[in-house]
Amino acid sequence: MIAGGGTGGHLYPGVALAQALVARGHDPESLRFVGARRGLEARTRALGAFPVTLLPGRGFQRSLSWRAVVANLRAGAELVAALAAAGWLLGRWRPAVVVSTGGYASVPCVLAAVAWGVPVVVMSLDAVPGLADRLAARVARACAVATDQARLGRSVVTGVPVRAEMAQVDRSPEGRRRARQKLGLPEEAKVVAVCGGSLGARRLNQATLELVRRWSGRPDVAVRHVVGARDWEEVLSGRPPGGALLYQPVRYEEDMATLYAAADVAVQRAGASTVAELALAGLPAVLVPLPGAPGGHQAANAEPLARTGGAVVVPDQELDGGRLAAELEPLLGDDGRLAAMGSAGRGLASPDAALRLAELVEAHARWRPPRPATEGERAVGEDHLSGKGAGSAG
Repeated sequence: MIAGGGTGGHLYPGVALAQALVARGHDPESLRFVGARRGLEARTRALGAFPVTLLPGRGFQRSLSWRAVVANLRAGAELVAALAAAGWLLGRWRPAVVVSTGGYASVPCVLAAVAWGVPVVVMSLDAVPGLADRLAARVARACAVATDQARLGRSVVTGVPVRAEMAQVDRSPEGRRRARQKLGLPEEAKVVAVCGGSLGARRLNQATLELVRRWSGRPDVAVRHVVGARDWEEVLSGRPPGGALLYQPVRYEEDMATLYAAADVAVQRAGASTVAELALAGLPAVLVPLPGAPGGHQAANAEPLARTGGAVVVPDQELDGGRLAAELEPLLGDDGRLAAMGSAGRGLASPDAALRLAELVEAHARWRPPRPATEGERAVGEDHLSGKGAGSAG
């Protein structure tokens, strides 16, 4: 059982783990995801090859306002319902191991696993572990962490697992040409990809609209803007009138691998998965860590990539259209620097992180894992990774 989600940062490492297990000979039907009805896992196609169960629930608000109190009372009631559902699922399925990826749905599944005596493995991939990860670590057999700087008990450094399609981003000239054709982007222009995550990031969205207005007369630049659900209507209503610059706002980007292949530079938050994907793709980035992230973990996530020259970090409170233009213009005008930034990022990547994590999970499962996959079985696994033969989520 792979439990957790809500956002891509909690969901996609779990998908990478599942893909690695399939490549190692496990039947996709033997890997069950448990997520939240309100989370990204309820609407993404990334889980198409695996069974999925969605629990009720929402996160708690850290406020004493009456609205927050009412919302937290509802959240408490839904947590009780989720605990009951998770207990029933664990009793019915009796999984060999429960892997917590973080996020709301992981909590009831970890508690149910303890009650049923099922081993727990925690994936805590941010540079600074969050509260839920620290609590789950107390009952876990092992904790997979990104670096040896993360302080959790029984931790094993695996790196951040990245989905197979993200690990195969082709940024060669031909690969970038194909990606741009697929997305309707000009082949000769510089392409900026802005993405604030599955829900979106208001500060990034506002700064991007200001940037597009500032650059409206530039035919040599294109901006593909992944807005997110939260600000979608506001961005559409505030969209600048047409100009020489190609501006592509999209609500959500399912195919981030193609966008990474097409882009010259990315502007993003600094979740652990995002930083790992950027490094592995060799895509230069302007990172804007989420302010108020627990323990300042996004700033800590961004620090190694910035220190080696693979990214530029801009504090959230300093970001606006002018600052974004000031950071991007020197990069877009210097192909040598962009190439150096890509190389610096790749030097930090952990391409075998998903395999390491899969081996760790198998080592703590209650029964023996299957024999090593044959070449033929690995080919079948690759079919599942690419979506061939993928089933529907249940």
